[in-house]
Amino acid sequence: MHTSNDASNFSNKLLGYLQQVDYQIARDEEDLEAIFKLRHDAYLNEGAIKPMAGGIFRDAYDEMDNCWNFGIYVDGAMVSALRCHLITPDMPYGPAVDFFPDIIRPLLDEGKYLVDPTRFVASKAMSALYPEIPYITLRAACMTYDHFDADLCLASVRQEHRAFYRRVFRADILCEPRPYPPLTVRLGLMATNVASFRDKLLRRYPIFESSYTERKLLFGADGGGPLRHRLAAQQKQAKVLELN
Repeated sequence: MHTSNDASNFSNKLLGYLQQVDYQIARDEEDLEAIFKLRHDAYLNEGAIKPMAGGIFRDAYDEMDNCWNFGIYVDGAMVSALRCHLITPDMPYGPAVDFFPDIIRPLLDEGKYLVDPTRFVASKAMSALYPEIPYITLRAACMTYDHFDADLCLASVRQEHRAFYRRVFRADILCEPRPYPPLTVRLGLMATNVASFRDKLLRRYPIFESSYTERKLLFGADGGGPLRHRLAAQQKQAKVLELN
């Protein structure tokens, strides 16, 4: 049986790791290739893909300008990676749009901003040393959610991983697992509105908190890419229309 002291000790341990963790968004081919190699090895190791040319696993979604590929490093060594798309009514594309269109398109019609984290992979060796890697890695999704003031954070997950997302993020199940090629496993869709229980989440898992300064340094002054310029222009235009 877990006690409140156990939870507190775990949270403190997670926070302690932050002093060793570095979050980087891949911005050149060398950094991207390191992520794609880790992605390939991780999926191949668990039998989720067939071997790919050059030991690289990348796809067209990696080339989208609403995409950010995160490398997560502990003491300088990459331990995991995560890809995040920001899907909006103005930029209605990303993995979730194609694999779960019946769920995502109605949300976009409502004007929702969605963070779509995918390709969550971790080094097998490092996972044995750092069992807290899932929390450390998903902090990148939380930072993306906060940075772009999104409405929902999605999770495309295997059935056996649902319990984790429900327990930690109070994620709702939006659909049962369905084919998700080129993966050989089926993934279902979950979603969480972090803002609705942010205080409780951060009290239990303060590792998911980030400052505006940290996010600005991570994403860059322009928000990390062309998308941020378009979003800023839209917001500016909306304010002009309101004044008129």
